[in-house]
Amino acid sequence: MLRQRNEGDGATGLQGSAHRRSAGAAAGPLRRSTAASLCATVLLLAGCNTPDPYVPLLENPRDGRTFYLSPQGNDGADGRTPQTAWRTLLRADALRFKPGDRLRLKAGARFPGTLSIGTGDAGNARKPVVIESYGEGRATITARGTRAIEVHNTSGVVVRDLTLVGDAASYRSHDGIAFVNDLPGDRKLPYVRVSDVEVSGFHNGLRLHGGAEASGFRDVVIKNCALHDNQDAGLVSDGPPFSAAAPAYAHAEVTVSRVTAYRNSGDPQASERNTGSGIVLGSVHQGTVERSVSHSNGSSSSPDAVEGPEGIWTYDSTRMTLEKNVSYANHTGSTVDGGGFGLDNNVSHSLMQYNLAYGNDGSGFLAYSAAPNTAHRDNTIRYNISHNDARKLAQYGGIVALGSQVADLSIYQNTVLTTANGAVRAPALRLEPSLRGVTVRNNVFATDGSPVVATQGAFDASSVLLQGNDYHSSGTWSLLWGGRAYGDMATWRREARQESLGAQVTGTDRDPCLAQVPVSAAGPALRGGEPVRGALAGRCAGTLAAAAVDLRAMGVDPGRMDYFGAPLSGSPGVGAVETGPPA
Repeated sequence: MLRQRNEGDGATGLQGSAHRRSAGAAAGPLRRSTAASLCATVLLLAGCNTPDPYVPLLENPRDGRTFYLSPQGNDGADGRTPQTAWRTLLRADALRFKPGDRLRLKAGARFPGTLSIGTGDAGNARKPVVIESYGEGRATITARGTRAIEVHNTSGVVVRDLTLVGDAASYRSHDGIAFVNDLPGDRKLPYVRVSDVEVSGFHNGLRLHGGAEASGFRDVVIKNCALHDNQDAGLVSDGPPFSAAAPAYAHAEVTVSRVTAYRNSGDPQASERNTGSGIVLGSVHQGTVERSVSHSNGSSSSPDAVEGPEGIWTYDSTRMTLEKNVSYANHTGSTVDGGGFGLDNNVSHSLMQYNLAYGNDGSGFLAYSAAPNTAHRDNTIRYNISHNDARKLAQYGGIVALGSQVADLSIYQNTVLTTANGAVRAPALRLEPSLRGVTVRNNVFATDGSPVVATQGAFDASSVLLQGNDYHSSGTWSLLWGGRAYGDMATWRREARQESLGAQVTGTDRDPCLAQVPVSAAGPALRGGEPVRGALAGRCAGTLAAAAVDLRAMGVDPGRMDYFGAPLSGSPGVGAVETGPPA
């Protein structure tokens, strides 16, 4: 469980997790009819999050200069009109940018080289420096052993409507777009915007790097970007080493929206650190990743790595929200990680909600900390759906909580559907020491014979409390608790002293009655079509709702809506989709 740092590209790099291996789950017989029912439910998850309108990026109102680049231009011209455009990035790089200035590159053209914006260049929120294309389509910057765009110790910068492509040397060592602040002190530079860019062929596609004393960036928006075929990650932010005694975060108010990160494959030689993630936010105070997609990452990460990649995750951060995202088919080259979503080391007061994970090598949703401190606390995992995760690594599961001193974690109103992948038979829920104040309520845990729950320890109710969940298996029902395998819910409930509320029995092992809807071999059509609520709210809705506990009565805010955005009234039933009042 090591935390490693990468000294690459002249700045501190990714940090990640080295998740503990545990014994594989016990296997049970497969019933194909219910397995097909579980697989079919993935159709629900397509198109379930309707995008909100976005506020346009601020335009430069006046007083700024505009400069043009064109392959037909002349570096001896003034660059002020398309007819008198400059020809090369080298000429543009010599410009001292002022607030309100624009550099416009001709769409459809390719410009070799790099562009640097440094301390002598300045913009602000009202008059940012803008780098963009003009004409029909996008211009392309082709980097040759360099970054494509670097912003160093300044801000008030907008980068948009560009394609950035690196070569083999850039892939090994340089970021596509790098925002770097290594100024002394805890100084946050305001206003960064990146939108509608495609970045491929670099070490990291896009990176925010903070300094040793927590200097960094504030008011950052990254949206509508495609970050793919990079080595270490599509998008990453990082900062100084975390101190639990005096937490300091390099970046603040970071929003990542509608970003797609895929085929960021990882470094097969990097055994000492994690590589191959999609979206990673580290050292952030108040950040959001929303309506984004991460898939097919990590396939070439090192087989000897002590820590692995994840699709979308955060570490050393606080007040983070990961919501309405999809993370699927992410991989790991080793025996750790490779999951969909993660709240990693030293994350506090953060929320994962309304997300879909499926077909990942590791867990669908992970809460983990290897740090020997109490910084990982007060986090929530709710209204998410995990479908057939832990396809490679049985020591994980659909939802997993493990590590050193994970505290005050709430897991509620999730739906986890897990079927066997050959000999890999992961549980729907896995819990491992050391956990404290963890509550697991009103979730659906459904398998086809794998354990519905697997724990390494026999937790008492002060450490882990389970109430109001549905534990269903279409095969032989089993639950692994503290080294013992239980074959029925009643015995486990009595001996473990779980699934009760005073004298009231809670929870159920009944069939959630998920509808059988045809599914293509390619999986769900992301963002397309209309959701089919009925497939998760079938003929058993009343039974499942009756098994739930009243979250509001326990002082837990159940939220305003379910996975599909349906308003909630009162306390919800079981699972990520509201099923109505008890029968």
